[in-house]
Amino acid sequence: MKTNLASWSRGRLIAVIAAGLVLLLLIGVGVYGLITGPRQPTDRAPDPAPTITAPGESEPGEPGPPRVIPSHDPDEFARNVAEALFAWDTGSGLMPLDYSAAILEVGDPSGHEQAGLAADIASYLPSREAWIELRKYATTQHLTIESSFVPQAWDTAVEQAQSGQLPRGATAITIEGTRHREGVWNGEPVTSEHPVAFTVFLACPPPAPEFRTGPCHVLRLSQLDNPLR
Repeated sequence: MKTNLASWSRGRLIAVIAAGLVLLLLIGVGVYGLITGPRQPTDRAPDPAPTITAPGESEPGEPGPPRVIPSHDPDEFARNVAEALFAWDTGSGLMPLDYSAAILEVGDPSGHEQAGLAADIASYLPSREAWIELRKYATTQHLTIESSFVPQAWDTAVEQAQSGQLPRGATAITIEGTRHREGVWNGEPVTSEHPVAFTVFLACPPPAPEFRTGPCHVLRLSQLDNPLR
């Protein structure tokens, strides 16, 4: 009888310890996902059309994705693109596809680079599934830009490019900054900071006598943390 009781007690103790370890593991995964964000797959299907649910009818004052402020200056425009690219709020009622659309609005007007640009933007944003998970923690993100410059590698590319290979007014601006992410875990604010660097490829058409110079537009984005130097 004592032997059975001792065995039952040991078994119960082991079960309690195992349950505690599982709970600690789940808590660790939750915090890690909030701070570091999801790992981006190299190949994935595009996000399906967004489904936005909200009580009642949509109101005119509801927030939308950040818009890229137009500019005729390459450096200023690249900074505007970078800030809009990294500014998102999972509690806004929007989905990643909505934020992608805001960048695509200032994409190549010819349409030649739109498909590639859409894929570039998707690699910077959480997947739909990760977005839904991050929403549980009211996660938001924004970018602080520390420097922007035309990389030397771009000058070399321009020298080696054949006539007609690059659009008129094409250039590249490398952005260096800090990604800030904020959220709530168990009622307490949680924050993280991570240095980032990337290159915005854009075109600002030069002036012509017959018409006013148009604003700059985005061509492509480099891989995150793999910019031109």
